[in-house]
Amino acid sequence: MQKPSLPKGTRDFGPVQMARRNFILDTIKDTFRLFGYNQIETPAMENLSTLTGKYGDEGDQLLFKILNSGDFLKKVESADLEKGPQATLSKVSEKGLRYDLTVPFARFVVMNRNELTFPFKRFQIQPVWRADRPQKGRYREFYQCDADVVGTDSLVCEAEIILMIRRVFAQLGLKDYSIKINNRKILTGISEVIGESGKEGPLCVAIDKLDKIGWEKVQEELLQRDFAESSMEKLSPLVNYDGDESGKLEFLRTFLQSSAVGLEGVRELEETFELLGQMGENLNHVELDMVLARGLSYYTGAIFEVKVNHVSIGSVSGGGRYDNLTGVFGLQGVSGVGFSFGVDRIYDVMDELDLFPKTKLEGTQLLLTYFDSKGFGYALSLLQQFRQKGIVAEIYPESAKMKKQLDYASKNSIPYVGICGDQEIEDNTLALKNLATGDQQALTIEGVIEALV
Repeated sequence: MQKPSLPKGTRDFGPVQMARRNFILDTIKDTFRLFGYNQIETPAMENLSTLTGKYGDEGDQLLFKILNSGDFLKKVESADLEKGPQATLSKVSEKGLRYDLTVPFARFVVMNRNELTFPFKRFQIQPVWRADRPQKGRYREFYQCDADVVGTDSLVCEAEIILMIRRVFAQLGLKDYSIKINNRKILTGISEVIGESGKEGPLCVAIDKLDKIGWEKVQEELLQRDFAESSMEKLSPLVNYDGDESGKLEFLRTFLQSSAVGLEGVRELEETFELLGQMGENLNHVELDMVLARGLSYYTGAIFEVKVNHVSIGSVSGGGRYDNLTGVFGLQGVSGVGFSFGVDRIYDVMDELDLFPKTKLEGTQLLLTYFDSKGFGYALSLLQQFRQKGIVAEIYPESAKMKKQLDYASKNSIPYVGICGDQEIEDNTLALKNLATGDQQALTIEGVIEALV
């Protein structure tokens, strides 16, 4: 018999892992709702026509395609095979697993535009799939937690993204992190200033790898993409600049003085920072990264990327403004901005930093145990009383020695055991045992409820 296994890049989650994941998810949901976002869901699969062309060439290669049902080869001819996989793909696959939640959201907005009130604020927490090479912190199936607002170009939305990130991280106990922010208009301006106008796409793809491969390797890639050496010489001062946020803004104003679109990006960043000040907030954890690119092709304004410092995991959150995304689905002029939390990466970071609460995050608080059928009946009569008071309670389901029942409670991290013996039945009480300390006391049912609620 073949030994069961999981596809690479996927994972099972047991009760402890799920309790921790729900701790993260509930924290994120609470913050999204606090800022006025409402939850939606979209299907796991989308038409490939919806997905392709939205993530750049590299993103398209990472889409999981779904074979058509039935005889998926019936439309394929030998001539198609000679032309290569792209000619064959459209005939064997019409659907794919979603790569992210933003493109499906744009499709949702276009299809439901007559029922929505704009600005429309939504959050969405669902799994996505990418045919990536699995490694630490990178999975083929993982959850995203997106919050987006469409139908407004107000930079208040960008400022509130920063506030939401900071609130979630404070609630999770993450203190050492950086919210890196830039603007794609600045990157467009950079391409103009260095003499490579119109090449902001390949510039962004290459420069997005700066943290991973370094400036020297990025230059090699730019040369392969037909960038001139003189262009990289002009770019070098920006890549190597080291200063605070006000210094960076001043540097960019000078560096981009010949680019109107670049200066517009600088003004948008300045306004975002000013709005935070008007809200009574500071720039703690905010870092202007002048070469932050993010590889997705649909960003047109602000871009965000969040990294927790001194851990082995990469970015744990990111996003940006996309003015033209709904246009590809037939709805022009709808600006949007959003971001996503990577739950799996946040989980790995918190695990690495040992930040999960030591107490059990959720689960049974009280196990009712007994010696005989009489005690079993008494325990059953108490069970619903505890649950009606919000106490997570269960009864050991079958007759067993007390030691086995206590072992069950211990192995499942149940903190309290309620022992139902003859004396407890006679007195209408419960012997409440704290498994952590070993302390045991006889309490009325009301006393047990008061102790555990």
